[in-house]
Amino acid sequence: MSAVRLGGRLKELRIHLCQTSPQSAGVREFIQKSYVSLKKANPTFPILIRECNGIQPRIWARYEKGEERSTPLTNMKADDVLNEVQKLSK
Repeated sequence: MSAVRLGGRLKELRIHLCQTSPQSAGVREFIQKSYVSLKKANPTFPILIRECNGIQPRIWARYEKGEERSTPLTNMKADDVLNEVQKLSK
């Protein structure tokens, strides 16, 4: 994974997923494969992982002045989740 720089207007990322559902499988794989390197590249940036049974996987981005955007991650592969993180960081 290439280093994704987080910051600027982006203030926080929250990833919501289910621990067991097939719809969240790609998100779980993304966390296993990419979370450590993403956090090493952005050690002080808040990246929150929220697990809850039976929810639709989704990523939330909080920007300056409280603006928030979210994207559903249902049935996405790990690389697609990384692409969404990159989109939200721009």
